[in-house]
Amino acid sequence: MTLNILDVSLRDGSHSVRHMFTEAQVRAAAKGLNAAGVRYFEVSHGDGLGGSSLQYGLSATDELKLIEAAVSECTTSEVAVLLIPGIGTKQDLENAAKLGAKMVRVATHVTEADVAAQHIELARTLGLKTAGFLMMSHMAPVEKVVEQAKLFESYGAEIVYVTDSAGAMLPKDVTDRITALKQTLQCEIGFHAHNNLSMAMANTIAAVEAGATYIDGSMRALGAGAGNTQTEVMVAVLERLGYETGIDLYKLMDTANDVIAPIMQQSQEITSGSLILGYAGVYSSFLLHAQKAAKQFGVDERDLLIKIGQMKAVGGQEDLIYEVAQNLAR
Repeated sequence: MTLNILDVSLRDGSHSVRHMFTEAQVRAAAKGLNAAGVRYFEVSHGDGLGGSSLQYGLSATDELKLIEAAVSECTTSEVAVLLIPGIGTKQDLENAAKLGAKMVRVATHVTEADVAAQHIELARTLGLKTAGFLMMSHMAPVEKVVEQAKLFESYGAEIVYVTDSAGAMLPKDVTDRITALKQTLQCEIGFHAHNNLSMAMANTIAAVEAGATYIDGSMRALGAGAGNTQTEVMVAVLERLGYETGIDLYKLMDTANDVIAPIMQQSQEITSGSLILGYAGVYSSFLLHAQKAAKQFGVDERDLLIKIGQMKAVGGQEDLIYEVAQNLAR
């Protein structure tokens, strides 16, 4: 079975470098991914198109310039973008398509697929490969994930992703969700992992064995929290298991080592903060915000993240982190 590997270093990795990517860095990474034969790779602010803001973090470079730079290096690879309704707009998507983006993942909280109908319909009209991206999928039972995935498919999504945004899932959680979608949907199934509990690779294998054909990774695991499934490791493991990826492992490794490693502000190890993300089921991109808030108010970031997890906060509630930190300080 041939798998479609989608690299998210230039999108999810934006969280880890505080959205400071430059055109030169994106161009170099895109050139390497194209040479390695990676079919799709994602470029945008960590929170998707339109994410550059005080709420989510300002980008050093306009994301449209980054998309344009990436597209210019592609001969066989295709650039994907992420769009979260309420952050990104239909106009943002149209602008990305004009610059040459070929794929969009429309992302919603796992119980809110219904907000994405118009964006998915527009994406299909624009001729983009279109996926529905169910974030924080650990927060909903299997039946709810299936229900929401069916909505995405009904709107025109060609792929539906189970997204472990908190890195909170264990392999059985992944197997149950992917198996249920495989039995219910006609479209293809994808999986996106985070490594906060050191489960990203195991969960990725579970997803593939259950029938997922689109799999995400990031070079050097560059991503929010403890990062994603490490693309170059994933390619090696999947090929050892007998799956075809069509990727040149050496060229991918060279890009990871020569382009991505020098960009990284810290290694993607599982720190106490990122461990608590997975343990408490907290959105991975909250980590840097929580660290900043904990320092500002003099509280333990672990206590802060546990409290946020208990409150079942979801992506888009970054301002809540500072409010909770202030209350803990009292």
